[in-house]
Amino acid sequence: MIFFGMDFVETDKKNVFCQIMKRLAVILLAVLVLYPALNAQNSTSSPSSRFGYGEMNENIPTAYRGMGGVSAGLRQRSVINPSQPASYTVCDSVTFMFDLAASGMWTRYADLNGHRNRPNGNLEFVTLQFPIWKQHIAFSAGIMPYTSVGYNFALSGTEGGYDYQVNYEGEGGITNVYAGLSFNILDWFALGANAYYMFGDATNAINLTFTDAAVKGSTMYQNMRVNSFRFRYGAQFFHTFADRHKIVLGAVMENKQPLRGEFVQYELTTLDSVLVQDDGFQVPLYYSAGVSYCYDDRLLIAADYSNQLWSEAKYFGLTGVLHNRARYAFGAEYRHNRMSRNYAERMYWRLGATVMDSYVQQGAKKDFAVSAGMGFPLRTSETLFNLSLEYTRRHSAANLIEDNLKLTVNIAVAENWFFKRKL
Repeated sequence: MIFFGMDFVETDKKNVFCQIMKRLAVILLAVLVLYPALNAQNSTSSPSSRFGYGEMNENIPTAYRGMGGVSAGLRQRSVINPSQPASYTVCDSVTFMFDLAASGMWTRYADLNGHRNRPNGNLEFVTLQFPIWKQHIAFSAGIMPYTSVGYNFALSGTEGGYDYQVNYEGEGGITNVYAGLSFNILDWFALGANAYYMFGDATNAINLTFTDAAVKGSTMYQNMRVNSFRFRYGAQFFHTFADRHKIVLGAVMENKQPLRGEFVQYELTTLDSVLVQDDGFQVPLYYSAGVSYCYDDRLLIAADYSNQLWSEAKYFGLTGVLHNRARYAFGAEYRHNRMSRNYAERMYWRLGATVMDSYVQQGAKKDFAVSAGMGFPLRTSETLFNLSLEYTRRHSAANLIEDNLKLTVNIAVAENWFFKRKL
């Protein structure tokens, strides 16, 4: 009987291991299938994405986008929060999580010449998270965009008595693949770190033509290829008072780091070219601080402040070309009763607001956004469907105003993978 029991336990462990490996293989296959869609970087048509490295992506999980994009001071078991690496240890010791998100966006561009509308859509991110050692160490990994470039527009005018037209076109962007670890140092303190591999390329083209064939035009072509690493560090302090009041304080930092790769610029009319490599570009010092308060697992209120010091980072070998990007975010979430038979009372309801600076245009009016979201829990598991709707107004170059309405949908799958069967 003793040997039979030992054999059963050994067999049970093998079965659990095989099931986990099969599920991981399915997830890996899904990521490989979905990767081309994510890497396509078709999530913007903004003319302002031709400046700097393109349009920045916040990499905030869908649930927190509905709360204004807060993240530094949040740790919830139902959300993978890659923007705060210290949060991974909030997961319990038996749950594997897989998160997949996609978005659709409608944008209205308005300037002195009128207005136009553009739709966009793309896969947003793929992330996963699981415990390594009980609730002391946890791991997360995923793929998500860092910047996006996508525009195609034309401007016309008259110079020296000659009519001309300038066509602007660009596409591409930079993608992040990350892996992160989180450690519970104490019962009330966690540390974490993410390592990012950044890759991708972006192209920008400017074509000047004249209506008079006797006047020669010109074409400028730029290409940036990125192949680099960067690191992010996070810390969280958390405590529960009187079983109903929970407070989390969080901080995140990235030091200024080189952006490896190469930049090539061609003047096709004269065949002149410029090549800039390695130390000509940097990603900036980034820091963020946030706080959240939760009452009775029902009401959650959070606030964040972050800043990217782009003015101190090199761009084409120079500093001061780009501008600091401060961001303020505020959000709230309400769930009446997670054990209620009334489905609406078990749902998550979210609201938020954001105010931020542009990193490519000095002195521009601040961009602002308001958001709302909902979370739909499944009755028989911890899996959660999330929706967030964001309205953003952005002031771009040349008196261009952009109004964005973005809908993001994600499924956060949570399953008990790491448990021992009892006889």
